[in-house]
Amino acid sequence: MAGLNDQDLPFLIVGGGIGGLVTAYALALKGFPVRVLEQSDDFREIGAGIQLGPNIFMALDKIGLKDAILADAWVPPHQEMRDALTGKLITEVPLNEEFIRRFKQPYAVTHRHDIHATFLKACQGSGLITLETSREVADFEDDGKTATAVLKNGGRIKGRALIGCDGLWSKIRGRVVGDGKPRVSGHIAYRAVLKKEDVPADLWQPGVILWAGPRTHFVHYPLRRGELYNLVAVFHSDHYSEGWDSEGDKQLLFDHFKGQRPEVLRMLERIETWRYWVLCDREPIKNWSKGRVTLLGDAAHPMLQYLAQGACQATEDAVWLAEKVAEQPDDLPAAFQAYQQQRYLRTARVQIMARIYGEFYHARGPAAELRDMMLSARTPSQSFDGIAWLYGSM
Repeated sequence: MAGLNDQDLPFLIVGGGIGGLVTAYALALKGFPVRVLEQSDDFREIGAGIQLGPNIFMALDKIGLKDAILADAWVPPHQEMRDALTGKLITEVPLNEEFIRRFKQPYAVTHRHDIHATFLKACQGSGLITLETSREVADFEDDGKTATAVLKNGGRIKGRALIGCDGLWSKIRGRVVGDGKPRVSGHIAYRAVLKKEDVPADLWQPGVILWAGPRTHFVHYPLRRGELYNLVAVFHSDHYSEGWDSEGDKQLLFDHFKGQRPEVLRMLERIETWRYWVLCDREPIKNWSKGRVTLLGDAAHPMLQYLAQGACQATEDAVWLAEKVAEQPDDLPAAFQAYQQQRYLRTARVQIMARIYGEFYHARGPAAELRDMMLSARTPSQSFDGIAWLYGSM
């Protein structure tokens, strides 16, 4: 058991993204001091829109941030999938009162910056959280009583335990799991955000619209209370680069979407500059904790974006981690094992199903025909049944 002084040490969180900040806040609500170590020179979130299923709102309810997230979000009335070649409606899922009655929470879309800013503001308002920039963690040490973050510049920061929230290319995971580089999916996502007034009036829609094409898909929806419009175009490619904020080649994009519906092409033409990232994930694992060190979010279970669950699962992680730590504050290795036991099967299922959904979205030939037959026959209730495993709990 740690001595009194060791128990007074803060939890060290490596990474100040969405997962790192919500974890800091969840732990602080339980009364634990936290230091967040961010390698950049400020706290910021790169990216565009993300979708928020009912399960993240269950988690946000537990830490009192649901209303703050919804204040900046857009609540779409429905989701729909259309054939990108013919324009035919494949399926429509209502997200209105019927959906909320079923899952007890809404479905919303928001800008990555907005949810990150809400978590950052919450952390800044806590007297138990210290936010530190330009702190690149290169390694860690665990002496059985404390965990020490070893910085790239040689500095050392001692804590009660260390939580790796440092994303897909996590250095902490390298030490804890040691499973090499992420798995490259062969899919590339181009993303962009438009102001509402820059969207052709006949193309702006309040719902989440997905155009499914052969080895492509294109999705668009409003953001930030309807002031912005989010566009994401995904296609198969063997191009690879680490990171997720490079400038995309417009001609490459149009080559892949050639022959698709005018609605798709007209929307794509509105963008002058695209940012892109290569979609990667990892095989699910059962053990991502080691002594006083554990992983969270993409560092623990990176997933493809086809279920829109990256931020949702990281937020669930944070809430469960704080719960398990509060239950066993004097035995953090056991608390971390309990947290991982709570989470690994659920997150593994999301990782696996995200890959399957990607195949559905990008189906071609007979596979696309079978997808359309299956989905078009579904009632709203049957659509809800199909996703209840994900949205019905956390």
